[in-house]
Amino acid sequence: METEQVARILDHKVKEQFPDGAVVRAELLRDSGNPGQLTVRVFIPATEDLDGWAAIHRERMEELRRELSLRLPSARLLEFTSDAPGAPVIGMPDDGSLAAEQLPSRDIVVKALALLRENYVFPELAEQVATAVETRLAAGEYDNLDEITLTELLTSHLQEASGDKHLGLRLGGGPGPGNRGPGNRGPGNRGPGNRGLGPGNPAPERPGPDGDRAGPEGGKPADRAARRLRMRRIGRLDNFGIHRVERLDGNVGYLDLRRVPMPENAGPAITAAMELVSGTYALIVDLRHNGGGSPHGVTLWCSYFLPENPIRLNDIFHADTGETTQFWSLPYLPGSRYLDRPVYMLTSSHTFSGGEDLCYTLQALGRAEVIGETTGGGAHPTRPFPISAAVHIAIPFARSINPITGTNWQGTGVIPDTPAPADEAYQVAYAKALRHVADLADVPPPIADEARDVLATLKS
Repeated sequence: METEQVARILDHKVKEQFPDGAVVRAELLRDSGNPGQLTVRVFIPATEDLDGWAAIHRERMEELRRELSLRLPSARLLEFTSDAPGAPVIGMPDDGSLAAEQLPSRDIVVKALALLRENYVFPELAEQVATAVETRLAAGEYDNLDEITLTELLTSHLQEASGDKHLGLRLGGGPGPGNRGPGNRGPGNRGPGNRGLGPGNPAPERPGPDGDRAGPEGGKPADRAARRLRMRRIGRLDNFGIHRVERLDGNVGYLDLRRVPMPENAGPAITAAMELVSGTYALIVDLRHNGGGSPHGVTLWCSYFLPENPIRLNDIFHADTGETTQFWSLPYLPGSRYLDRPVYMLTSSHTFSGGEDLCYTLQALGRAEVIGETTGGGAHPTRPFPISAAVHIAIPFARSINPITGTNWQGTGVIPDTPAPADEAYQVAYAKALRHVADLADVPPPIADEARDVLATLKS
C-alpha cells in the first residue's frame, strides 16, 4: 500500500518537473532479482522521438536523476521510454557521485535509534524500544531494504514496542550538503520531512501524522516568513482542512474538519466558517477524518466555543528543556463565538493528535459531546529529525497535560460520551441536534416543522 502511495506522489512530482504534456506517467518498479533496488520508469508520448525528446529535456532528466539519488537512493535505475511497440529505452543508472549521502539501511536504523535515545519524551521507554529494535537489527531484519520497505517496517516495530503512533520513520530527509545545487529544485526539498516522496509527508503543515505540533519554526525570520506564505498559499488548496460547511435542515450547523492548521495561516478561513454556522441552533463538528495539526490551531477553534474570559485549555511539557507551555482560550476573536448551544463532535479510530486534542479539551470542559468511536490515541507533540537526505524520524519530544484531567489521550484515545460506529455517528448526532431544536420554545414554525420532519425520517 505504501509503495502505491509513493508511486502516485512520484508520478505527480515527475510531471511537475517537466513541461505540460512532456510526460505521460511515471512508474515505480521493484527489481525481483535485486532486493532493495527500485527502478523509476518515465513514459513520454508515443508520438515523440525519444532521442529528440531527450535532447530537449536533458537537463531535467539529469536533475531528476540527482533528486532520486538523494531522495530515493534505492531507485538505482531511471528509465525513459514510451508505450509504442518496441519503443527504445534510455537508461540513467545512479553514477555513485552522491554515494556519501546514501546511507545503507543498517546505518539508517543505527542513526534513528541514536536520535530516539537523545530526543524521545520518555528516556526509559526510548531505551527499551531501541534495545528491542537492535535485536532485530542484529538478526539482519533490516538488511538490504529499499527506503519504502525500511520506513514501513521500522515504523511498525517502533510503534509496536512503544505503543506510540506518532513515532516512526518517514520518507523525506533534512537539508544536507547535496541539497544545495540544482537538485534542490526537484521533488522532496522543503526542509526536514516536509516534502519527501512518501505518504509520511502529507500536506504542508503536517509532516508526519501531526507536524504542526512540533513547536516554533526555526531558521531566519525571512525564511520563516517565506515558508508561511508558501504554506498559506498551498493551504488554500484544501481550504485549510475545512472540507465542508453546511446549514442542515432544522437549522443545524455542520463542519467537516480534516486537519487543524496554524491560525496565522488559516485564521480568516476559520472565522468565515464559524460565521456561516453562527445562526444555527446546534452544531456538528465532524473530526472522523482529522489527522491532527497545530496546538495553536486547536486553541483558536476551542476559543470559538468558549466565553471571552480566558480558560486554560492544555499544557505541553517539553522534556528536553523541562519547560511547560500553557495554552489558554483567546479573549478576542475576529468572528462570532458559538455559545449556549450544543456542540456534537464526531470521532473515529482515525481521529488523531490535534483532532483528538480538540474534542478531548472541549469534552473535559463540558462544552461538547463526543459521539462515535474511540480515537487513535496520539497526544505527544512530534518533531522531524533528519537521518539522511532520503529519510527522517518523527520523534515525540513533549507531552500534553490537560489541566482538568491531569493526563491526556495518549494510548487510550478519546473515549466518546456516546459510542457509535463511525459511519453511524453523523445520524446519531443529527438526531440529537434535531431533538434539541424541536424542544426549543422560540423556534419559528417553518424551522420547527422542518426539524420534526427530518427527525421522523431519521427514526424511520
